[in-house]
Amino acid sequence: MIEPRRPRLSIVRQCELLSVNRSGVYYRPAPESSLNLTLMRLIDEQFLETPYYGARQMARHLRRLGHAVGRKRFGRLMAKMGLAAIYQKPKTSEPHPQHPVHPYLLRGLAVDRPNHVWCSDISYIPMRKGFLYLTAIMDWATRKVLAWRLSNTMDADFCIEALEEALARYGAPEIFNTDQGSQYTSPRFTGVLKERGIRISMDGRGRWMDNVFIERLWRSLKYECVYLHAFETGSELRAGLTKWISHYNAQRPHSALAGRTPDEAYDQSGPPPLPGLTPAGAAISTGDKMAA
Repeated sequence: MIEPRRPRLSIVRQCELLSVNRSGVYYRPAPESSLNLTLMRLIDEQFLETPYYGARQMARHLRRLGHAVGRKRFGRLMAKMGLAAIYQKPKTSEPHPQHPVHPYLLRGLAVDRPNHVWCSDISYIPMRKGFLYLTAIMDWATRKVLAWRLSNTMDADFCIEALEEALARYGAPEIFNTDQGSQYTSPRFTGVLKERGIRISMDGRGRWMDNVFIERLWRSLKYECVYLHAFETGSELRAGLTKWISHYNAQRPHSALAGRTPDEAYDQSGPPPLPGLTPAGAAISTGDKMAA
């Protein structure tokens, strides 16, 4: 909103009129150091294995690997990455006071068809010289990735863009499930869902298992794509993710889908179910997520 070259109104006066701190106008965020980027990559890899590690335990683990860094730095980096240990702890972070939190609707629900339940999440994606954030929209019953977006900030815009693309391409689900992150509780995001008559479901605080299928997507994506290639730039990362997600949807069979790919399960097409496997489209009870 500030126009530096406005001839009749100085930057000082513009800041006064907008009630903006003038130092914020000149501030340019400094990139993370190479050491911090290395630590963030190690934290991300370990968090996939032990999502119950908080900053203190993560610091102990990485000190054993030779990284003598204080717990406060690990805490700051984990917060920047959007990572929080799943164990219950006192005074957990409260949702935005102006953002209502919706109840979890999937407990014991048999999710048995495409577009019954969609889910979404955000994950930190490391690169060789930086990092970006990735959000994805997934169909719960078929594991199909319906839309995704990359962003260099954790605002709600890229989540809304992914949601609107998925709705435009595939119609509306009956239920949409997310965590309680401020991007998903924001009125702008929930407003899109309410306009389409979609019921809103949100995970319990610290309950990563409530959205387990998309957590598994992050694990596969990082081990099979991100960590193998160490992408240099955002454009390289976007191209790599496009290729991997296309392969995941169209060519990668899932045992939970009776050997079909997500595309085949979503379209109710493809070869007949393999012997001994659950037929695609069979009910998946959210009470049995670990077995699935």
